[in-house]
Amino acid sequence: MIRILLILFLLSFSKFFSQNRLNLIPYPQKVEFLEGEFLIPEEFNLDENLPKEETEYLKKRLEGVVKFSYGKKDEGVHLVYSLYPPVLSHLPKNDEQQKERYSIYISPKRIVINSYTKQGYFLAIQTFIQLIEQYKEIGKIPALKIKDQPKFAWRGMHLDVCRHFFTVEEVKQYIDYLAMYKLNTFHWHLTDDQGWRIEIKKYPKLTQIGSRRKESMIGAYVDNTFDGKPYGPYFYTQEQIKEVVDYAKECHITVVPEIEMPGHALAALSAYPELACTKGPFEPATKWGVFDDVFCPKEETFTFLQNVLDEMIALFPSEYIHIGGDECPKTRWKECAHCQDLIKKNNLKDEHGLQSYFIQRIEKFVNKKGRKIIGWDEILEGGLAPNAAVMSWTGVNGGIEAAKSNHFAVMTPGSYCYFDHYQGDPATEPNAFGGFTPLDKVYSYNPIPSELTLEQSKYILGVQANLWTEYILDFKRVQYMIFPRLLALSEVGWGTADSKNYKEFEGRVIEQFKTLDKMNINYSRSIYNISGIVISKDNSIGYELSTSQNPSGIRYTLDGSEPTISSPTYQNPISISKSLTLKSAYFEQGKLKSAISSQDFITSKTTGKSIKLEEQPNENYSFGGAFTLVDGIIGNQRQLGKTWLGFQGKDVVATIDLEQKTQFSEVYFNTLENKGSWIHLAKSAQIFVSDDNQNFKMIKEIGKEEIQKAKGKIRLNVGNQTSKYIKVKIENAGIIPAGNPGADSKAWLFVDEIGVN
Repeated sequence: MIRILLILFLLSFSKFFSQNRLNLIPYPQKVEFLEGEFLIPEEFNLDENLPKEETEYLKKRLEGVVKFSYGKKDEGVHLVYSLYPPVLSHLPKNDEQQKERYSIYISPKRIVINSYTKQGYFLAIQTFIQLIEQYKEIGKIPALKIKDQPKFAWRGMHLDVCRHFFTVEEVKQYIDYLAMYKLNTFHWHLTDDQGWRIEIKKYPKLTQIGSRRKESMIGAYVDNTFDGKPYGPYFYTQEQIKEVVDYAKECHITVVPEIEMPGHALAALSAYPELACTKGPFEPATKWGVFDDVFCPKEETFTFLQNVLDEMIALFPSEYIHIGGDECPKTRWKECAHCQDLIKKNNLKDEHGLQSYFIQRIEKFVNKKGRKIIGWDEILEGGLAPNAAVMSWTGVNGGIEAAKSNHFAVMTPGSYCYFDHYQGDPATEPNAFGGFTPLDKVYSYNPIPSELTLEQSKYILGVQANLWTEYILDFKRVQYMIFPRLLALSEVGWGTADSKNYKEFEGRVIEQFKTLDKMNINYSRSIYNISGIVISKDNSIGYELSTSQNPSGIRYTLDGSEPTISSPTYQNPISISKSLTLKSAYFEQGKLKSAISSQDFITSKTTGKSIKLEEQPNENYSFGGAFTLVDGIIGNQRQLGKTWLGFQGKDVVATIDLEQKTQFSEVYFNTLENKGSWIHLAKSAQIFVSDDNQNFKMIKEIGKEEIQKAKGKIRLNVGNQTSKYIKVKIENAGIIPAGNPGADSKAWLFVDEIGVN
């Protein structure tokens, strides 16, 4: 009897949930449930007024799920379409979101879709498909009204095909994924140091030479190992480009092409070395990173780029052309007589002014062709071109600066929107570029910076995520890295994401996995795995475990052994009072359902203590904030995951309150070297002590040679000390010297656990 009552309760709860929350991503702006239900027929009778191309897409997506046929209105048509009044010509010309507005009215008799445009109808179709997928097994959809439109006009995904190449069919699949979740912009990264991927008929050597490289870097960057295998030639013919653009148009997606300039140009310079400041020879890069050889701003270079842009503009009808503009070292320009003469001739302040001169010349040409340029936020260097839009990736400041100067911006900060970052515990994830951007962090992003006024915020076009492919060798890995994070991006761009309701969103994501399974998409299941966060607890630390499933299924051990169903059940944050290895996993019905997560803790007299930083880490590498330096976790020097703090151009000055006078004789910390990613070991370090947090005395200092000898793993004997406060100052390497990737830019300093014994 009890079992029967439980089943009835679960059924009623399921019905209640379905009646009050739809399994839709992105969630609509407004949903109103009505009386009654629409019985899903075996065959939908379609209004003959339905837009044909979009309806054919609908039929293809639901092939094998339901059937469709065209009928007459007086024969009980199930799916009806009509245009909103007023007609499109009455809409404000600058209101793109209105063009994407739609409504769906589901009554017991029929489903009516309204929109201003075919684009709006196409978006309504995506909602309709998800409703059918949710309710097909039940056989009926609750009567309801949906009124919907996106918050942001630019909802984008980027794909780098230069580091690793993907076929036309794979690119089309990528576009399909964007369409499914109502994204409307595909940013196609077509040129870089490691490969030129688009046919330019006027310059055939770009693909003859620039589309191949002799080998590729493999493994972690610090390993500096290569596969020894020639890569390429890989590129898209102009006919293939047209095919992709036409396909995207059918999905109401704009393709924004990117050609990199003035930096990231090695593949082009390999084919046409006369466009560089030096004679070369050059070859497409085999390593990942940033390189000194860039386009030289001379007339033949501008002629070349204008000819290339002519052919690209003919292929891509998009309003914007992306011209890169990021990570352009000034080393060659500083040494180039022509560049220095150009600076003097045009009264430019310096090489940054020369970059602005370069971008402005390109912009004038693109504007004459009736198009606009967009570039990464480094195009702000030396002054922004008059009509340029900014893609803010190094953080949010580029977007803020652009909007405050009445320039449009697309927000794509690495800390939230770089899908080449880890999305789960790096120990259980495939090799990634670095960083830590899990699903909940993507979902928490608000593209409108709080620093902007309401009027300034109108210049934020929208949001985009980027997929760089240094460590993504095939399309299955592409799928893995974008799913399910693309679903969070979708809802952020639509404007209905609310981080307070993350768990509810996570439940909808898990329901969407059924669709991804049917489509044979290789998505990440990291949200099923156990995630851990170190918290301050009882004058020490605690380890808080969580999972998307029932937390009572979490089992853990503290002796390094593998957890089993008989291991302790997780209930509250686990106190960590000594060095140990904690392993955890999720079990369901007695069976292991997740990867086994493992975390080593190395405790010291600073573990869990109060810590303050004079300068805050860069937002891309700030997970856990200052507390990360006293959380008992030693970072992996081969992975830039969540255990490191990154500072660009800043020193680390950390003051730790030991709470009482404490004896110690050793201080340790770790820094990192990865010059290809602009990460350099510290220049020096000093240790200070104090009893009042006001007057500090230096007790130890080391220089660059000692730090290099220790390879960043610093262990300092400071003699017998007794103090209440300890201050550690770790000096950034400063400006990267010539001959290194990123020369003339601010070096990164990565710092890990600061311990005292």
